[in-house]
Amino acid sequence: MNLDFAQLVPSIPYILYGIWVTLQFVAVSLVFGFLWGTVLSLFKIGKITILRWFADAYTSVFRGTPLILQMLIIYYAIPQLTGVDIGAFAAGVLTFGLNSAAYVSEIIRAGINAVDKGQKEAAMALGVPYRTMMLKIILPQAFKNILPALMNEFITLTKESAIVSVIGALDIMRRAQIVGASNYRFFEPLLLAGIIYYLLVMLLTLAGRVMERRLAKSD
Repeated sequence: MNLDFAQLVPSIPYILYGIWVTLQFVAVSLVFGFLWGTVLSLFKIGKITILRWFADAYTSVFRGTPLILQMLIIYYAIPQLTGVDIGAFAAGVLTFGLNSAAYVSEIIRAGINAVDKGQKEAAMALGVPYRTMMLKIILPQAFKNILPALMNEFITLTKESAIVSVIGALDIMRRAQIVGASNYRFFEPLLLAGIIYYLLVMLLTLAGRVMERRLAKSD
């Protein structure tokens, strides 16, 4: 098969450093996507018609177009229109955060609707303000129910983060491609990149199971 992993050894630290770059993209995008997705979910279940329409239209657009198209628009098209350059890191974070928020909003909305209506009625009967009710009563219960779905979204985001290599961000995938191009041997570095992504996904899966077990203890 003409494989030579010995040539890959000197480049392993270079590829491994891409883990830090990838984790930066994923971590910031996760926080941004979760917070914005929570706001969108509250818009969807709220009584203000304009906000409901906005949240539904937002979700429809970001779920109905390819992620790579959204990233290219943010990285190339918006600077063309505004004259303001957007760095690869900022473009990646914006793309993943905005896209993830669309999916997270649907997950959280479903989780909120799954909470027993008696919880909301009891809080209203006790005179609990709407914001306090959502933050301290409804959302904590919804989060417990939707944790598996959220972890699945986070895992998907971790894998999809590889497309930032298209705009030149030096993540795991981009570094593997550079090593492959310099040695004219792509199988070995891409195989290493695949192993790294797989291990990251397994760690996230394990973390999700640990969180589920801890939350289950309160039942």
